[in-house]
Amino acid sequence: MTEEKNAKTEEQKSIDEELKKSNSSELTHAKSHGEILKQQIIEGQETYDKNPLSILLSSFTAGLEIGFSYLLICTLFFFLNGKIEEDTIIKLLSFVYPVGFIMVILGQSILFTEHTSLLTLPVLNKKRTLGSLLRLWGLVILGNLVGGCAIAFLLVWIGPRLDIFDLQTVKKIAVHVTNYDKSVIILSAILAGWLMGLLSWLIAASKSTLSRIVLIFMITAVLSFTGLHHSIVGNVEVFAGLISSPAITISGYLVFIGLSLFGNALGGAFFVALLKYRAFVYDVK
Repeated sequence: MTEEKNAKTEEQKSIDEELKKSNSSELTHAKSHGEILKQQIIEGQETYDKNPLSILLSSFTAGLEIGFSYLLICTLFFFLNGKIEEDTIIKLLSFVYPVGFIMVILGQSILFTEHTSLLTLPVLNKKRTLGSLLRLWGLVILGNLVGGCAIAFLLVWIGPRLDIFDLQTVKKIAVHVTNYDKSVIILSAILAGWLMGLLSWLIAASKSTLSRIVLIFMITAVLSFTGLHHSIVGNVEVFAGLISSPAITISGYLVFIGLSLFGNALGGAFFVALLKYRAFVYDVK
């Protein structure tokens, strides 16, 4: 037992030493796997060290800001409705869907799906505990959901009064998002979480604001075009439907949120954080 513990300690020392060697590349060179991993672990630890109230406020802000994607989704849907086929409108929404994500990520508010893998890496690197990860996830999710619900209330009220969309549009979008079997939603959410975790990794690899905007647009447009379930945007879409139409029930809303959050967390933590980290560890051995 002692030998096994010593072996694990030595392995961790080797990993940490290898990460320390991962110095910043020249501007003309792409970052290495180790450099990106080191940056992600450092950024993740910095988030753990923040004041809980700061984290809650930042995640609440992200929940609000992601609502601008929903505002544009509803507005474009309403504008095109009756002019072209509805299934074509759904695909065209992918051009406006990324706007809220660009605001949130470049503005450095804390979005659960973008931070899932980022916050998991310090745990894999044995710098933080699983309990601290779950507490932090809970805080971020709470802020994101409350912020999303708040902006949903505002947009459902202001949209019809500005005549940019109506409650029928809100209902159609909510039903479109939730009208799937539970197994489909959870697998779709896993893929969405995987993509969002990969987005966090790619942003760490990029060195300019323009390249980051392109990456955010590319990944989130894929989410929208393919209809993958993102828990935080989905929260705004489905909660707006809940408060404006009997088509969405409280139980339906809660089931959707639970499945999509679980799927997003699993996708980001396993398919990005764990696989990227283990790939580095096996290279060190």
